[in-house]
Amino acid sequence: MEPTLPILLEARNLTKSYDGRAVLRDVSFTLKAGERLALTGPSGSGKTTLLNCLGGVDRADSGTLLLEGAPLETMNGNALAKLRRQSLGTIFQFFHLLPTLTARENIEFPLQLNGVSANERRQRVQHLLDRVGVAHRAEALPSQLSGGEMQRVAIARALANQPRLLLADEPTGNLDTANGENILALLKELSVEQGAALVLVTHSSEATRICDRVLHMRDGQIVSETTP
Repeated sequence: MEPTLPILLEARNLTKSYDGRAVLRDVSFTLKAGERLALTGPSGSGKTTLLNCLGGVDRADSGTLLLEGAPLETMNGNALAKLRRQSLGTIFQFFHLLPTLTARENIEFPLQLNGVSANERRQRVQHLLDRVGVAHRAEALPSQLSGGEMQRVAIARALANQPRLLLADEPTGNLDTANGENILALLKELSVEQGAALVLVTHSSEATRICDRVLHMRDGQIVSETTP
């Protein structure tokens, strides 16, 4: 009998409106430690807004969001920033690498923000460069990298602080099919290796296949749950 994994994240009755328009309506779900969850649905269904609330970038108007039992809605800006640095890693469709930093420096940057020692930073960054397959591009600037290489660097950066939760917003949406498949395989492997839970916003049926569960959203609500 497999051990029951602890609940990492719990959303209870989250609501959010913009300019009087409801974007999230009573959204509730749980995510276990190490579990991979996909959020799908048409544009405007609330997927990215929900992801932003999970990451502490946006706040729900009402409801409760617990990360390892700690309520995000009661945290001030500094506490949320610390939580994002230490517990969360985020991967974006358009990479969001710092253009004046090399691949190595982009991965190292979040470690510097967390006060990790220089020796530990060097070891961790080199391991991640090797692991995502871009060690040969370590000194290249983002403008010198391909889309696939930039997303590999972005994944390494997201994992640098060994987060408990990875948030990914259409991480293959700006890549061709072959690169997208490679990135998805890498994301699954690394989340398993690091024991990080993953919430993945996607329109791609290929992307949902790396997840354990799929929540389907429409008009700000979770309307169904399936397994890929």
